[in-house]
Amino acid sequence: MKAPTAYCIGVLTLSDKGAQGERLDESGPLVTEMLAVIGKVTHKAMLPDDITSIARLLVDWSDREHLDLIVTTGGTGLTPRDVTPQATLQVLDYQIPGMAEVMRMQSLAKTPHAMLSRAVVGVRRRTMIVNLPGSPKAARENLQVVLPALPHALAKLAGDPNDCGIK
Repeated sequence: MKAPTAYCIGVLTLSDKGAQGERLDESGPLVTEMLAVIGKVTHKAMLPDDITSIARLLVDWSDREHLDLIVTTGGTGLTPRDVTPQATLQVLDYQIPGMAEVMRMQSLAKTPHAMLSRAVVGVRRRTMIVNLPGSPKAARENLQVVLPALPHALAKLAGDPNDCGIK
């Protein structure tokens, strides 16, 4: 799958232990590798689970760096420190619920715990933001589900005037 445009992408890993050097980040590099089919990961970061820090970086990468896509990994569960969805919702202009729904739906076929995911997908200005779970297995499975739709979605956000679904 080759995209006609190489998109600029940021990968943000959220993990208290990872940010403190107590855990090796496996999801970030995995997601980076998978996203190579649609663009170049130009920005990478790891932050602790802190709403303010997460929201600030999402805004910076969207508004100042003008990234096309930001993919987060981690912080989508139910623990008190899982705040990625809250931070993402603070900065979004609007959500794309179908993408988050299909990630949960596909994951639900593998584990009943998928219904506990609070991941969101949405848009800030012309930047799409996708929340993925933190485990490498779940991050891979969730990204595989939405990856085929990302080039079309990003083209539309960039202003592609062509009608959808017309061949």
